Amino acid sequence: MPIIEDENAAVIEPRKGKREEALPPRALLIFTPLDVDLVLRSFPEPPRRTHKIYLTDVYSGSYESTPLCCTGPMLGAPQTILVLEKLIALGVEEVVAIGWCGSIQPHVRIGDIVLPSGGLSEEGTSPHYPLSMNHPGPSPEVVHRMKTLLEEAGAMVHEGQVWTTDAPFRETVGKVTTYREKGILAVDMETSALFTVANFRGIRLAVVLAVSDELSTLAWVHGFKESKFKAAREILVQTALQALVSSSQDRVRRGAHP
Repeated sequence: MPIIEDENAAVIEPRKGKREEALPPRALLIFTPLDVDLVLRSFPEPPRRTHKIYLTDVYSGSYESTPLCCTGPMLGAPQTILVLEKLIALGVEEVVAIGWCGSIQPHVRIGDIVLPSGGLSEEGTSPHYPLSMNHPGPSPEVVHRMKTLLEEAGAMVHEGQVWTTDAPFRETVGKVTTYREKGILAVDMETSALFTVANFRGIRLAVVLAVSDELSTLAWVHGFKESKFKAAREILVQTALQALVSSSQDRVRRGAHP
């Protein structure tokens, strides 16, 4: 039996298989099936389905002459991180993740956009990734690009922390009240884990969430069928794709790896 000096070394590492196709360096992670359909319809030529990562489809295509991959749907931190780890092993270096969230602040309304600056973790995935920092966050470069594009598109954008949970049916009165008073904007199931793993693996990543429902009054108000929520999802998809395209173009102009 070999002697392993680093007890934190993983026994199984994510790897690219010998016959697996490499992916473009930029990827769109999509949490919901409805948004996967929206993304795929946005491409002028339908992307190819190139991989199946656990339960999630991966598509590769070209958007405004920029190679991109899109993957989804996925639910919760464990599945999302399984997918992200494999994407990184296949060559992905920059990610925009898009999904939905529940507002816990009265001024954050259905149809608004939340651009998380950090995540309060109540999910079980992040603790398995040791980091030197206590509060990992998104890539400032990607966040700045997304914020600019969202504001140009006329979206109402809120920047701040989100609460990430594995148990949406245990979003209790006490927790909603406490986190609302701390200024946390919304609740989701993936953000804090994405920030942790992006920092652990050294990739650029941002999360962008459309507000689908409201919990701030301690009564559930859902807006899944409201026109303003559908409009927010459209904006989210278009700006996320454009952010990845402009990132590639910027890096080419600077002479960096595209």
